[in-house]
Amino acid sequence: MSNALAWDSFERRAGKKALLTRDNFLPKRKTESWRYTPMQSLSSACLNEAERLNDTLIQTMLNELKLPQAESLVVFANGHRADSHTTLTPSLSFKKDLALKEEISVSPENFSFLLNSSLSQSGLNIIVPAHVKAGTLILVSLTEGGEISTHLRHKIILEEGASLTLLDLSYGNGAYVSNPVFLIECAKDAHLKHIKLQKEGPESHHLAFISASIDEGGNYESFTQQQGAKLARHEVKARLLGEHAIAHVNGVQLGEGQTHHDLTSLIIHEAPHCQSRQTVKTVLSDKATGVFQGKIFVEQKAQKTDGYQMNQALLLSETAQMNSKPELEIYADDVRCSHGATVGALDEEQLFYLQSRGIPKDQARSILIQAFLHESLSLLNESLLREYLIGSLAFHA
Repeated sequence: MSNALAWDSFERRAGKKALLTRDNFLPKRKTESWRYTPMQSLSSACLNEAERLNDTLIQTMLNELKLPQAESLVVFANGHRADSHTTLTPSLSFKKDLALKEEISVSPENFSFLLNSSLSQSGLNIIVPAHVKAGTLILVSLTEGGEISTHLRHKIILEEGASLTLLDLSYGNGAYVSNPVFLIECAKDAHLKHIKLQKEGPESHHLAFISASIDEGGNYESFTQQQGAKLARHEVKARLLGEHAIAHVNGVQLGEGQTHHDLTSLIIHEAPHCQSRQTVKTVLSDKATGVFQGKIFVEQKAQKTDGYQMNQALLLSETAQMNSKPELEIYADDVRCSHGATVGALDEEQLFYLQSRGIPKDQARSILIQAFLHESLSLLNESLLREYLIGSLAFHA
């Protein structure tokens, strides 16, 4: 398939909604935030709309995921909501139209958002009413097939004092493109825990964009585990709008073969006394590549900001590669911000010690890898969901 066919499939499907032109269809290396994520492989993808999946196949795929218990389950399959597999707790309901502020510029930097905007499909649109504790909602996005793409747009509003735990799970089989966008608003004292497990098919592309606005005393607490797709990018933009707002953007990335995983974040402090935390760990083997780009931006009025960012990568082969770019941009003079990054290999002395105690080499490597990831995973204070994520790490054993 030629690049022209890839563009044609986009142009044909988007029509007048297209926000990308042939010249800027894919980000280029000179686009700073995409410098380390080559997009040539996407140029040969096809963005056709997918047909609905039948209930039997959907149930088979859900069984494979062995989902934990939750108050609500919402399933999308090939971009269409599967109502027969969806249940919502009575305190929640779907909304047709939710007006959220979308302050995302039309710029090559925001390619994932613009691609979704051009081909957007209605996703999870809900409001958690004021002071309602809505429990856990599992959002499953299934994709099956080749030469197709999905572009779900999810809008989630938490009103004052509301809370929700969202397990966001992407899973599929085939050569497809998954391009979800989340637009999130946390009102005063609202709390959203957004836990994501990305297990897309090995021939797929996953391009996610999250925009979260957090008001006074609100909390957007996210954890992302990326381990699927041949090319995956998880991009977060969080704005701390009111005093004492909090944003946590933690995660782990696991790459093998020739996969490429990218976690890019921008946390903007726009009010005083806010806090942001980011701990991201990456494990790469074979010829896998990883990217971490994290920026903390502190406006002049955001005095007493408390920001922390740490990225660490573990390379299991000499051909794996990690690109790390932590950044601070600070215009306030009374802040506490720090960042750091490390890249290294397994400790041979620790490996030798475990083997000297009779532990086989593969098992010893697995123990050390899990110990490396523990710091990041321990930040996830939902024990049931943490164990669920850990259970999917077995391929590194």
